[in-house]
Amino acid sequence: MSTPTPSSTPASTSGAESRHILFLVTSSREPGHQGNSEWLARQAAAALPSDVQQTWLQLQQLSVPPFVDLRHTVGQYPAPEGDLKTLLDATLAASEIVFVSPVYWFSIPAPMKTYLDHWSGWMRTPGVAFKEQMAAKTLRVVSTSGDRAKAQPMFDSYRLCAQFLGMAWGGELWGKGGAPGAVQADAAAVAQAATFLR
Repeated sequence: MSTPTPSSTPASTSGAESRHILFLVTSSREPGHQGNSEWLARQAAAALPSDVQQTWLQLQQLSVPPFVDLRHTVGQYPAPEGDLKTLLDATLAASEIVFVSPVYWFSIPAPMKTYLDHWSGWMRTPGVAFKEQMAAKTLRVVSTSGDRAKAQPMFDSYRLCAQFLGMAWGGELWGKGGAPGAVQADAAAVAQAATFLR
């Protein structure tokens, strides 16, 4: 399988240190069908200043192998290859990460859970210094579901992952989803999107 090219907007070349936001979209919708969470995230991204670099990756379209736990046997992991390397490189290149994550069965979607599991391997990959690099980043979540309270366990999981690596927690943007396009009627979520990343 060929490695997908991240969708990216160019960074400014001004002297100030620029922001680079990685958007990880973890919807399981079939290709070509934008979900509510991605729509809401793109509203937030559209409000960013032009000098903020954006990289968008669709986890469902990447070939990411299941995580194998070698912590107590081999103890370390080889450098990743293929799409897994693409994902690691994009993660480390960003100053901020946004999980674009609908709620599936009150929890984290499967593609995102697999990505998070690989964090354990990247912390034990020689020469990567993953935990140290992640501590300098901010993590945020954009999500939609039928009920805000039922999304809370997923938000708590993401916040604890950020906390474990010493990342700054930038909070969550939630909108009422359901049928395709439903979040567009959530005026409060759309208004919040305009300032969520600023």
